[in-house]
Amino acid sequence: MLLSSRVLLGCAAPMGAAGVMLAAMATHLTGGGILSTAALFLLLHAAAITGLAAMVPHVQRGRTALIGAAALIIAGTLLFSVDLALRQLAGMKLLGGTAPFGGGAMIVGWLGVAIAALMPNHR
Repeated sequence: MLLSSRVLLGCAAPMGAAGVMLAAMATHLTGGGILSTAALFLLLHAAAITGLAAMVPHVQRGRTALIGAAALIIAGTLLFSVDLALRQLAGMKLLGGTAPFGGGAMIVGWLGVAIAALMPNHR
């Protein structure tokens, strides 16, 4: 397995675990809607990153763009979800509120995946 795939999977696995934990916590908390949203984003993006990690070895042109896009998705998901979780659990925002920046990073990351996918695979 390529190192880049291992790194992406190494990021996706704890994201998935955190998503499950936050979903369980949200179930037991009154008003856990914000926590449910954080859990949803972590779980969905963990699965997506796992899929992207599986694709990396099969991409020749655009591999760097795909890895960079995946990294943006990971960073954005973490900023977004941690900010929401802190709001719910601690009554505070991460660095004054980074959820919008995290959301923007996820959007740019997904557009990067599209760009990488549209690159021809031959040289």
